[in-house]
Amino acid sequence: MDYTNLGRTGLTVSRLCLGCMTYGEPKRGNHEWTLDEEASRPFIREAIEAGINFLDTANVYSLGSSEEIVGRALRDFARRDEIVLATKVHGEMRPGPNGRGLSRKAILAEIDNSLRRLGTDYVDLYQIHRFDPHTPIEETLEALHDVVKAGKARYIGASSMFAWQFCKALMVAERHGWTRFVSMQNHLNLLYREEEREMLGLCREEGIGVIPWSPLARGRLARARGEGGTARAETDAFSRKLYEATNDADDRVIDAVGAVAEELGATRAAVSLAWLLAKPGVTAPIIGASKPHHLKDALAALSLQLSAEQVERLERNYVPHAVAGF
Repeated sequence: MDYTNLGRTGLTVSRLCLGCMTYGEPKRGNHEWTLDEEASRPFIREAIEAGINFLDTANVYSLGSSEEIVGRALRDFARRDEIVLATKVHGEMRPGPNGRGLSRKAILAEIDNSLRRLGTDYVDLYQIHRFDPHTPIEETLEALHDVVKAGKARYIGASSMFAWQFCKALMVAERHGWTRFVSMQNHLNLLYREEEREMLGLCREEGIGVIPWSPLARGRLARARGEGGTARAETDAFSRKLYEATNDADDRVIDAVGAVAEELGATRAAVSLAWLLAKPGVTAPIIGASKPHHLKDALAALSLQLSAEQVERLERNYVPHAVAGF
């Protein structure tokens, strides 16, 4: 396993982050495709044994069930101090007023709920899952600062917003002397590269670690065009929304991934992840693992070297896309 620092912090993380949205009781929340606890534990254990020390979940994943499963698995398979544990806050956890968002009330309640479900006294990275236009950024940042000062989180991060919003948050935190975001979890892959326009440059300039979600475009980059999708692809409404506006250029990108993979004797998934890992500023793509070969493919990407010519072929057919994922 390769390791690197998360942005300009001293926090060392594996170059692959295990995304844990896949793990949660299917009857809780709206993710029918998730693996229950018995099916989830072997994947979490295998990732830890492979050297992945960075795990990402969220309070909203299967309405807290993901955090519960991850917490119990870490208790059994790892030493807490050796793990970089990340979770997120923003999504709706209950109906009615104050059941979601980034108000002071929501943040201070949800960090305690997450810690209880995870069975730990602190998380290493506490992230805002989305930008909250209904709450002043000052209120959110001061609450997050208090979470850190209370010892309940070591660092804070953000996810999926416009670059101007992130820039404002960094500026406000600096102005008030509050804890600063150290990471950006954003939507980035060969089929969706809009983050290259502003966000990646901002993160490099400000020393922010980048941990992209959906690095395989919900599996589209891992299989040839026309191949059958997974149960998740067929039932996940959010996935369909992200990639419903497919076009001929996207098809050509997928074909290029297949051609490069064949040349290298590698899988499509490994090629797509290798492209992402080589991008300046990218710390650790967030990978999913629900089948035995998923982790193997991701690990293979760490040692896969793409030539400049291969990278150019992978990138040449990309066309601008509408913003997706916020």
